[in-house]
Amino acid sequence: MLDRRYRIVRAEEYVAIGAHGGIETPRPTDPEPLTPDWSPGAGARSPRVDDGLVLDPDASLSPLQAAERVALRSLAYSGTRFPGPVLADSARAVESHPDVLLMPAAFLIVERTGNGPWSPGSGLQATAHDARRTLDFALTWMEPRTRGLIPYDADRTVDARCPAAGNTGAAGAELKEFAEAADRLRAGRCDEVEAHGTVYRIARSRRLLRWGPDGPEGPRPSDISNNAPAALRPRLDEDGTVHFDEPAGDEPASCQG
Repeated sequence: MLDRRYRIVRAEEYVAIGAHGGIETPRPTDPEPLTPDWSPGAGARSPRVDDGLVLDPDASLSPLQAAERVALRSLAYSGTRFPGPVLADSARAVESHPDVLLMPAAFLIVERTGNGPWSPGSGLQATAHDARRTLDFALTWMEPRTRGLIPYDADRTVDARCPAAGNTGAAGAELKEFAEAADRLRAGRCDEVEAHGTVYRIARSRRLLRWGPDGPEGPRPSDISNNAPAALRPRLDEDGTVHFDEPAGDEPASCQG
């Protein structure tokens, strides 16, 4: 339209995992603010993920970036847990889009209860501090409401740090544990806390685009969602917005965190 092409592209997201299954946390060289801002409205002032990014497969690379790009060219799905069409599309993409373009690192919350698997707990954030601030909000505001410790219709200023009067006993102790975990985040560049048996970690995520003669790869035929509609469940967006995902056909509600 008007001499400009628009395309839906497919970005592969991946993380580095250690020998014992630990997901990589932010690196010392990742950007951090000189003075961390924990104020409620700070998320709206933070940079958006990929803000100003130009997708240029011919841009100059450091030796380490070039080595990583070459290593990922042959990346394809494998294993019996993937359906046949997914495996076939992945193998085909290696031939049809042989080059890869590495996108800047982004950050998100991952969580694990007990010995269970890690699962994502937020959208991608531009910086590690943005992810920490989102986790701070989740621990003090979102989780208490999800668990019924604070009513959803309570005043927005009521949270685990500032509970309503009379919130004592078992509920008060649970709120205190959430508040103490959130306070540990603010004590320094802390990337992992635990509360009520769940470990919350700030993870470093990478993404790549496959690139072919006509540009970046689009969606694959097997890229469909076969999950049934989920029950009502709060979800944190990258800017701190809280979405309530409802079954298909309902209008989701949201509120700004």
